[in-house]
Amino acid sequence: MSTSPKPVKKVPIHLQSAQNRVYIKNGEIVNHDKIFKADVYIEDGTIKFVGPASEITVPGGVRIIDAAGRMILPGGIDPHTRLQCPSGDAVSVDDFYGGTKAAVAGGTTMIIDCVLPNKHESLVEAYDKWRNWADPKVCCDYALHVGITWWSKSVSEEIGILSKELGVNSLKMYMAYKGLYMLSDAELLDVLERIRGLNGVAMVHAENGDIIAKNTSRLLAEGVTGPEAHELSRQEEVEAEAVHRACVLAHQMKTPLYVTGVTSKSSAELVGRARRSGYCVFGETLASSIGRSMSSVPKPERIYYITSPPIRMSAETPRQLMKSLAYDDLQVTGSDNCTFNKKQKDVGAHDFTKIPSGVNGVEDRMSLVWEKGVHQGLLDPCRFVAVTSTNAAKIFNIYPQKGRIAVGSDADLVIWNPQATRTISKQTHHHASDFNIFEGMTVHGVPEFVLVRGRICVENETVRVAEGFGRFIPMTVRPPFVYDIIEGKVQTTEPSTDHHEEHQNGNLAKKYAELDILIPPQEPIAAMLAGNLPMPAEGSLCSTPSVRGRVDGKRDLQESSFSISEELDKSGVRACIKVKNPPGGKSSGFW
Repeated sequence: MSTSPKPVKKVPIHLQSAQNRVYIKNGEIVNHDKIFKADVYIEDGTIKFVGPASEITVPGGVRIIDAAGRMILPGGIDPHTRLQCPSGDAVSVDDFYGGTKAAVAGGTTMIIDCVLPNKHESLVEAYDKWRNWADPKVCCDYALHVGITWWSKSVSEEIGILSKELGVNSLKMYMAYKGLYMLSDAELLDVLERIRGLNGVAMVHAENGDIIAKNTSRLLAEGVTGPEAHELSRQEEVEAEAVHRACVLAHQMKTPLYVTGVTSKSSAELVGRARRSGYCVFGETLASSIGRSMSSVPKPERIYYITSPPIRMSAETPRQLMKSLAYDDLQVTGSDNCTFNKKQKDVGAHDFTKIPSGVNGVEDRMSLVWEKGVHQGLLDPCRFVAVTSTNAAKIFNIYPQKGRIAVGSDADLVIWNPQATRTISKQTHHHASDFNIFEGMTVHGVPEFVLVRGRICVENETVRVAEGFGRFIPMTVRPPFVYDIIEGKVQTTEPSTDHHEEHQNGNLAKKYAELDILIPPQEPIAAMLAGNLPMPAEGSLCSTPSVRGRVDGKRDLQESSFSISEELDKSGVRACIKVKNPPGGKSSGFW
């Protein structure tokens, strides 16, 4: 376990003279659309200046950080955590203090947790309970999704209260957990229709609960009761079927859909095909699924790696999911951080249905995506920022307050050393759990400084956070990025003024061949499962959040001296290419 200093209580902002004014010089700023050299001045938790040193006179009494040779990134946003979360008779061991401390240690400066009401519990009362747990403890800013675990007229009314009055724009449905949280297709349609009427964002945990229940009963009857039965009960096609069905249901209700926790290649491809077929859908994968495959885990240890959907067995799955992030089949990375100790997991050693589902990830997510994406040549630094921060900010309507380094944005910043390495270990992590699923993995990309609203919370491996310093961030309805697309107010593509980007797109096939990335064929979503539907006449209007609604300024990687790897530099490949429209794709209207 980490030996970081003990937590300090919140210090009034007017007493933090050295904390509320910071000047960062000589760094290279990386936003989702541009890399450029500039200095940054922060005061009272807000970015006040971004530009050359010649254009600012730094006042006295300011903490100065020299970021020469480093990148300045927007703080990470983890849109999928379950802190202090009840699970049967257990509760996840990372509470809102420990979990957000771990997040900050890894470069994440905001989380979005999920309220999980019990069946027949008031959604508003459950929301209040989560707020009471979180508000006194959080070390960084946070927001909340709310799960729809049952359906009635009162639930419909409470969704309106949450969306209009309580800062919740994202409601999560469950297609699994039969008898507990699972909704029928008819209920899913009603919820989707209600969310659309409120201009919210629908989220879904996509696994076929009926199949899982049937498989579980059969396996137990056959005496297959150990941890190996978990994935046998919910194999890859069980996830893929539900992803496909969720996309169709949402499309019929004209509701934007966010698929959480995609863990398999086939499900990622289905999300991509849905997008290219005109569906407004976004996909998220997890640190656990891009960082591990079960094939590398010794059988006696697999009980500690149980998640739902499962971490897949194939050693190729992590790289395939990273490729899906590269060519925009998936847009976001989360952690689904829900940690348990070994003793809690061992309860299900002889009955896999009793194993609490969840692992760590909120601390290591940023470094894992850098290692598996940027360092291995599949992502460039801009795309890294998009999938770890900006895309989530745009989808959930907190951009550009979060997810961008710009004047007026919150001063959530990470000074990132792309060449430094660290080795992940339970001995040094900041989680409360007694194991780490990434144990022994060495990763490139280390946050040397982490600023949460201008307060320096990480400095060269020393983590000093303030309990209760974080704020609840309301997420208002009708995210412009999402609803401007749905309402036809923006076009899929815009004329490019970036000659560097045009040159890249002109060599698209060559670049992907060098990176060994296969772009999925242009075909409708149902083709994978049916194979006989006609080709849609036009392509998808849904484009990556990393290029929709972009602000002024060109993405100019030529200004960057950063090298992904020596091998890639010698071959002339600097980074992967973001595909705005796949080969042969066309722009079209929507619905």
